[in-house]
Order: sequence, then C-alpha cells, then structure tokens
Amino acid sequence: MGERAVLAEVADLAAVLALHAALAADPPAGVDELVPAARTVLVGFDPARTSADAVRSWIRSVAGTTPDAVAPGPLVEVPVRYDGADLDDTAALLGIPVADLVAHHAGVEWTVAFTGFAPGFAYLVSADWPFDVPRLAQPRTRVPAGAVGLAAEFSGAYPRETPGGWRLIASTDAVLFDPDAADPVLLPPRSRVRFVAQRARVAAAAPSAPGSGASGGRGTSGGGDAGDSPSPHPSPSLRPTPEADSPPVLRVLAPGGFTTVQDLGRPGLAALGVARSGAVDRAALRIANRLVGNDEGAAGLEIALGGFGARAESDTWVCVTGAFVEVRVDGRTADAYAPVLVPAGAELHIGAVRAGLRCYLAVRGGIVAPVALGSRATDVLAGLGPAPLRAGEVVRAGDPASPIPVVDAFPWSVPPTVIDVRITAGPRADWFAPSAWSTLVDAEWTVSTHSDRVGMRLDGPPLERTRHDELPSEGMRPGAIQVPPHGRPVVLLADGPVTGGYPVIAAVTDAALDALAQARPGDAVRFRRA
Repeated sequence: MGERAVLAEVADLAAVLALHAALAADPPAGVDELVPAARTVLVGFDPARTSADAVRSWIRSVAGTTPDAVAPGPLVEVPVRYDGADLDDTAALLGIPVADLVAHHAGVEWTVAFTGFAPGFAYLVSADWPFDVPRLAQPRTRVPAGAVGLAAEFSGAYPRETPGGWRLIASTDAVLFDPDAADPVLLPPRSRVRFVAQRARVAAAAPSAPGSGASGGRGTSGGGDAGDSPSPHPSPSLRPTPEADSPPVLRVLAPGGFTTVQDLGRPGLAALGVARSGAVDRAALRIANRLVGNDEGAAGLEIALGGFGARAESDTWVCVTGAFVEVRVDGRTADAYAPVLVPAGAELHIGAVRAGLRCYLAVRGGIVAPVALGSRATDVLAGLGPAPLRAGEVVRAGDPASPIPVVDAFPWSVPPTVIDVRITAGPRADWFAPSAWSTLVDAEWTVSTHSDRVGMRLDGPPLERTRHDELPSEGMRPGAIQVPPHGRPVVLLADGPVTGGYPVIAAVTDAALDALAQARPGDAVRFRRA
C-alpha cells in the first residue's frame, strides 16, 4: 500500500483479531500504525527507520506463532433504546418478530473488529449473531448521532451525524467519540460490547474521576475486566480557549474560497478511525513556517483558490507559499516564499490563484487554535478542529521558535497545469485487467470539479476490472488510488477515510502527494511508475 505501509491479508475476522493482537504486542522500531479491517491488517511504517521487506518478514514471523485464542478486550455496556426507524422493517425482512430481533441484538456479546468510516465508528461482530442484514437500497443523506444500525454481519453506532446506508434499529446517548477525552474512542478495536435496553432516555451523568472505568453518557466498563458529503462542521470558531492570552495578529476581512487551519495533522490514529488530515501540500506549509522562524509543524492557514484578506492587529511577519498568487500589503506587491512584515493596521491581500489550488499563510509564532487529538488541523470529513474561517474572525499567534532566517531568495516554481505523479502498484492491482494498468499510466486524466480535501476524482477512460465482487473494507492511506464501480480513479487525500471497500489499483508516492495537492479542477494528471 504505497511506500509506507503493507497490507497483511488473512482468512476471516477471527484471524484479523488474532493477528492484530499479536502484532500490537511487540511492534519493532519504525512500525507506527496498525489498522485492522474485515480481512486485513494494514501496517504503517517509517521508511527512514525500517523497510517494507523487514516489515513483511516480521508479520510472517508473528503470524506463524499467533495463538488461536485472543485475550478478550474490556467489556463496555452501551445503553440503547430500541426505537430505530428501520426496526419493524428489519424484523419483517428477517422474518422474525420485533421482540426477537431486540432480544438477539441485546442478548449477544459483540466484539469491535475494526473502526473506520468516521472517528469512533466501530464495526461490531458476534459469533452468536445469526443474521446477514442487507443495507438500504438508497442510503440516507442524514443519520443522526447515536443511531445504532445493522449491515451484513455487523452492528454499529454512529458517533456523529453523517450519511449512511445501515438499517437503524436503536439509538444511544453514549458519547462514542470525544476528542478531548483521555480515551477519545469509547469502542476501540478488540473491545467487547453489550447493548443494554433502556425504556427511557438515559440522563447524562457527571464525568467520573479518571481511571474509574465509567464516563457519564459514554457507556460503562463492566465486570472488573482488564484492559460522501460531510455534515456541517460543528466547531464554532478559532477562539483558543486554553490560550486566550495569545495576541491577536490578524482580523479576517475576506476568508477566500475555503480557508482552514492546518498543521501536519494526526498521524498514527487510523486504528481509531481518525484520518491523518493536516495540510494537503505539507512541503508548502513547512517552507512557509521555516521562513518566519516557526517549527515546521506549526499551524498555518490553507487557502483554497485564494481571495483572502486580513488587517494586521499588530506588527506581524507572514509568509505565503504554495499556489501562484499575487500578495499585496496595503496595495503594494509583496514577495511569495519570503518573510513579509505587515505593519499594525495594514491590510494583507492574497489574490485569486493563477496556477495551482492551495496557498499557505504562515504567521510568526504559529496560529493558535483549539487542539484536538494533538493537532489544530481541520478535518472536514470527521468534523475535527476549528471551523473554516469567516469574515470578522480574529487569528491569534503563539511564541516564535527561532529568529526569522536571513534569506535572499527561496527557490520555487509555479505549479504546472499538467502534473506528473509517481505511483507504485497497489494491493488490488490483480483485480484489474492487464490493460487497466496501461490505461492508468498512458491516459491523461482531468481533475474533476468533484474534488476536495477528502479525495481527488479524475475523469478519463474507465479502468477495466476482472473481479466484480464486493471487497471487504480494508485500511486506506492518503495517496491510495481507489477505483469505484464506474471505473475512474479517485485519489484519497489528507481527510480521506481510513478504511474503504473499493479496490486500490495503485498508490501515489509520498513526495508526489504534495504536487498533487496543487492540481485544480480542469488540470491534467499523468501517472508514471516510480
């Protein structure tokens, strides 16, 4: 799965749980992520510290000694009300009374096989669950937070409002995902789960003391066991609650096409359903930060399509990188890829992009915004991080890490309209006809208007598949090139889902992802084998 991950495939979910437990027991240096899924475990690694061959050898050695029995995870009891919109229809579909469906669902012990789709969304399985429940023919555009559903062999509960095609049979007040909690996910992989039927709405209890095993409406640990279009973004603003004394540096006059706070994201949390997120063009953000004396990973602004304007609340050093745009300070042209002083009261304007898609604005000291799971980045699919900027909002800055470097000129180039992208073969290349790879690398693909931070959709000739059966969900990474049934590739980007069910024919190299971040609708993309 690209240069930084391999996919270990096993026979069934039981084998996934066993392999994941064995791998998690003692990972070697350089392995930084384990993502279980329906039939696979994705193993992410740092190529500067280990190699793909070493990781493969480690997986094989561990798999050869994996015991049949896996130590059970902690038991979590989730209070539910069996009041789902599809409860009656699902029981009728299965040919049983509603009371029997409820008794089966609440009577078995479930296990979290893996998470995905959204942060904290757990795919639950049980050896004692006798039903295979078809998904809805037409998915809902809105499934409320707390809805409990069935699909195929799985049950699951929605942590937040999203679209979804599962059959809804119940609801819960348990907090399934809380980015500010010490344990943000109520139902992590390998947890055991029991649904406890409640007749009335469960009142949220006060948060318990750390380590007590219970957390208000989050469900309770029982029995003394050991251990497509997102909904509107819920975060209110950039108000930095824990760092309210940070000085204001800019007041937004025009937020531009789509402006979000981004740093280098949340790597290593995919097993909890949390995407990497962060800047799509990481190199551009790193450079902008370095040129104003920040740490490379400090938060800046990612501005899609340009059109941003702000007034300086105090003397502020800034740097603009990424897409080719005109930068002006009080009407005077300023350099991109260079530190620029914006005096107090002066206005900074970033024009419409002339080439590329995303520009990055770093301010000296780094942007201060609420931290969620160790990052200030905005994840538009998961609803993590601050909301996109609005006119009138104040941007605050922290303390600079080092002096502003003395730079006569920084080498940079205008993003091209035809982008060459290096790729490696993906784990499901054998699902496609031999001609599909030739088509992939020979065709000139056009970036669709239906592209965003989640994924880049490409228009061009269809890629022919030889297998048309459904692929069980498996781990995904930024740069994975999925091929939906229509045959045209989709490249997952920073906010893409951490698991997916479309076959991955190839993966974009890590370095090429930054270049791909500047491809705008109508630009051409050509794939080349790395």
